[in-house]
Amino acid sequence: MFITGAVATLVTMAPLFLDIKPFPPSAWAVCMLMGVGFLISAAGVLRSAAAQRRAARASQA
Repeated sequence: MFITGAVATLVTMAPLFLDIKPFPPSAWAVCMLMGVGFLISAAGVLRSAAAQRRAARASQA
């Protein structure tokens, strides 16, 4: 999702620099996937860290 959103952001910003007709609002909505992908990956990192912390505590006890 992050890669899709990043590419969509680059494509949607192109009309600002290339002096072409702007894309429709739906193209801007696809740009939001970059943030969604980042949140999903950040949640995965936090879950993994919590699981590793629990496993470390369990092995010490």
